[in-house]
Amino acid sequence: MALFKLDNVEDLYEIREVLGSGHFGQVREVCERATGTLWAGKFLKLRRGAGSRLGLERASVEKEVEILQSLQHQNIMALKDVFESKAEVVLIVELIRGGELFDFIAEKESLTETDAIDFLKQILEGVSYMHSKHIGHFDLKPENIMLSDKQVHNPNIKIIDFGMAHCFLQGEEYKSMGGTPQYIGSVVSMEISESSGSLTIRVNNKCRETGRENGLGFSVTFHKKMLSGLSPFQGETNEETLKNIIDLKYEFEPRYFNQTSSMAKDFIQKLLVKEQSERMTAEECLVHPWIKMSYNMVSACNRLCKLKLGCKSSALEKQQLRDCESDQEDTETKTTSLLRRRLSNSS
Repeated sequence: MALFKLDNVEDLYEIREVLGSGHFGQVREVCERATGTLWAGKFLKLRRGAGSRLGLERASVEKEVEILQSLQHQNIMALKDVFESKAEVVLIVELIRGGELFDFIAEKESLTETDAIDFLKQILEGVSYMHSKHIGHFDLKPENIMLSDKQVHNPNIKIIDFGMAHCFLQGEEYKSMGGTPQYIGSVVSMEISESSGSLTIRVNNKCRETGRENGLGFSVTFHKKMLSGLSPFQGETNEETLKNIIDLKYEFEPRYFNQTSSMAKDFIQKLLVKEQSERMTAEECLVHPWIKMSYNMVSACNRLCKLKLGCKSSALEKQQLRDCESDQEDTETKTTSLLRRRLSNSS
């Protein structure tokens, strides 16, 4: 059961600058008076009546709070306090200053494999922990993955936004109308197309099914976006995107993946499996050889790939190099804007 405090939030926290705002409220920096510790305060407006459209339903806020209060993990945004009044609910959460991982990727256009491994491992550890608690996030995407501090050498990952999260009971059938099309799994997408937008998932008491469902839609899309800067399934419309996911229509375009190791591609392919029981869970992803590789192993793998390519004629190699350099020049300044534009089309 979610725990709410009836105290006045300003008695315990000093309310400071606005960090962001939206339809249902704003986020402000707050300072805990007793310790001087800085936190973020999410000030959420509640609906005043059944007929009101302004604000959030208390039940949805209570569900999110209950889930967050049950999760304590270094890669999941921490919830410290919750205050309630007649007009609003205030969530005191961890202050995360590093910004979205999406923006971090967009600035770099793509990441090295070692960076991708480090980030993905942290995400998988957070997801695996959620699944061990029988909780599915259902809106995992780069925009909901934050960096604790992007100025440090190895920033910590923080998973945020549990507004669509759900805690499963044994034998429960769960339905949702939400989600971001390009991060939905193929099995889920088929059910969406057949039921006019209604997402239906049946899970068992192992909660492994939740792990497999999230693994395909999010991990693959996010992983390929980290390595190439582009989504593998993105279409011109939501319908086309969903069809690409259903059909598992994707490819490792040489212009974007020519420097990607075979082990990284194997990791992606083992998630791109339509049969849910054969797809890797978050826990299984963590023991895949690519995730467990060190920097030296990645470098050795890449060198081995280059040696294999060395068997080709030098003339062909030079032509491929010129083509690669030309492609790189053409796309170098366009990747970030293209990535943004494609995502905006699906929102």
